[in-house]
Amino acid sequence: MPRTVAILQSNYVPWKGYFDLIRRADEFVLYDTAQYTKNDWRNRNRIKTPQGVQWLTIPVAAGPLGRPIDAARVGDRGWAENHLTRLRYAYRDAPHFARSEAAVAALYAEAGRLDRLTDVNELFLRGLCGLLGVPARFTRSHDYNLDDPDPTGRLVGICTQAGATEYLSGPAARAYLDEGRFHAAGIAVRYIDYAGYPEYPQLHGPFDPAVSALDLLFMTGPRAAEYLDRAVAEAPCS
Repeated sequence: MPRTVAILQSNYVPWKGYFDLIRRADEFVLYDTAQYTKNDWRNRNRIKTPQGVQWLTIPVAAGPLGRPIDAARVGDRGWAENHLTRLRYAYRDAPHFARSEAAVAALYAEAGRLDRLTDVNELFLRGLCGLLGVPARFTRSHDYNLDDPDPTGRLVGICTQAGATEYLSGPAARAYLDEGRFHAAGIAVRYIDYAGYPEYPQLHGPFDPAVSALDLLFMTGPRAAEYLDRAVAEAPCS
C-alpha cells in the first residue's frame, strides 16, 4: 500500500506551503534532532501589520554551538503575550479574526508555559492544522534510529522504518538530496511545487504569499484549506 512520508524541521507558525506539505503526507516527521540555526524559521515568522511586514520572533536562550533544535530553550517567558498582543493589533479587522481569536489565544497561553522551542512549534503546528482543516499525523525524528552519519542516509532510515514507499520533500532539497539512496531502498522521491497558490484577500497593502498561515486563517476562516490547492501540481522525481 502506498505510504508518503515527509520530514522537515519544525517552524514557528509557518507559511501555508508548510501546511500543504503536511497534508500531502501520511506521516509528517518533525526533524528536530537536526542542528538549530539562528535567524531562521525555527523561531520566527512574518505577519502583515499596518506598518508593513514584521517578524514575530521567539527569544531563544544562548546554548552550545551545534545543539539540535530539540535542545533549544525559550529565553523569555513573556514572548507569548507579546506576540498575541501584536496579532490582535494587526488582525483585529480581519474578517475571521473574531471566530479564531479564542482558539489562537489558548495556544499562546499554553505555549507561554513551555520551555523547549520544539514543543512550542509542535503545539502550534498541531493547533493550526486543526484550525486550517489540514489532516495530519505527526511523529518526531528521535522516535527513530538515526545511526547513519550521512544526512541523506538518516532520511532514508526514517522513511524505511516508517514503512514509506514515497518521500515527499520541499523543492530546495533537489540541490543536495542523494536520490539514489532512496531508490536503492525502494522509496520514490517526489518534490512539492510551491508555485501557483491562489491569492486571497489580505489587509495592509499588496498581497504577500510568504507570511505566516495565521494570516490565511484570520482572512479566510473556514475556507482556508481551499487556498492550499495549487494551480501547479507537484513535480515528480525523474
